[in-house]
Amino acid sequence: MTPPLKIAIVEEDVDRSRQIVDGLRDAGDFEVTVLGEPSSVTRRLSEIDPDVVLIDMANPNRDSLESLSLASGARERPVAMFVDRSDKDLTRAAIEAGLSAYVVDGLKPERIKPVLDAAIARFNMVSQMRSELEAVRTALAERKTIDRAKGLLMQARGLSEDEAYALLRKTAMDQGRKLVEVAQALVTAAELLK
Repeated sequence: MTPPLKIAIVEEDVDRSRQIVDGLRDAGDFEVTVLGEPSSVTRRLSEIDPDVVLIDMANPNRDSLESLSLASGARERPVAMFVDRSDKDLTRAAIEAGLSAYVVDGLKPERIKPVLDAAIARFNMVSQMRSELEAVRTALAERKTIDRAKGLLMQARGLSEDEAYALLRKTAMDQGRKLVEVAQALVTAAELLK
């Protein structure tokens, strides 16, 4: 059995926070913590380490939106923000801040669970894209290092590209190391000898 989802609600107004808690209670089994004191949000969020953060703000401004996004860890977990009013600039700022959901005039108990589900799904999708992008960047950097090492071997030993690659591969296998590690060591040594 999986533990209940830990949700932190950032809302100063007791009645509005009760609306969110009621909407969540009707939607499933969640461990809910309400954070009503804005000055302690960062500390409290790090203490409870929620799975999801729901923020309710009547009239956000760009600074409060960005600071709450940073405090809630929008890059580490799904964060959904409910606002009463917004404009084009605030919507763009919310997206740039990494919020998983930014809902205008959406604080209705029956909408909380669908927004929560959408925020989690969007966060997971963006996290997967970030991971894939990082893997591609790493592979590209490794490829570049291997190509530099092949070039050094081709120049220093008069080898063809295939022969240089085979030598790097054999050396890596003989030493029980990754090909990129051997290539990096060769590139580093060549830079030291210049």
